[in-house]
Amino acid sequence: MPSLTLSEITYYRSQLADYPDAIAALDEIIVCDGDLDDAAINLALTVGQSPDRTDWLEGLAKRYRVEICQENLTNELSEGHIIPVINHLMNTKKIPDILVLPIILYVLKTGVDDFCSPLKLKLT
Repeated sequence: MPSLTLSEITYYRSQLADYPDAIAALDEIIVCDGDLDDAAINLALTVGQSPDRTDWLEGLAKRYRVEICQENLTNELSEGHIIPVINHLMNTKKIPDILVLPIILYVLKTGVDDFCSPLKLKLT
């Protein structure tokens, strides 16, 4: 179960002050004691989605793997730069803005390379 510490939340809050949906997501993560899965489920309910399992955030992130794992974005994430990825995902309008940060944090916590590796496998 991926989670954030209070110091990580504080760090992201300072970086994302211009992103009200990201701040709202961080507030929910605090309410959920740092648990990304619980926070994502609560946020999804607020935008009318119906999470149906406990690993819902993992499944949600996987749905956007192709978007997230573009080489330029994985390079940004690998260097700890989340704002370009947030901007990209918000601009696609494929996902509610309030869920973008939990997805990105999930990818960071599980490891960018591990998350994107299924797209790099070649069939032989």
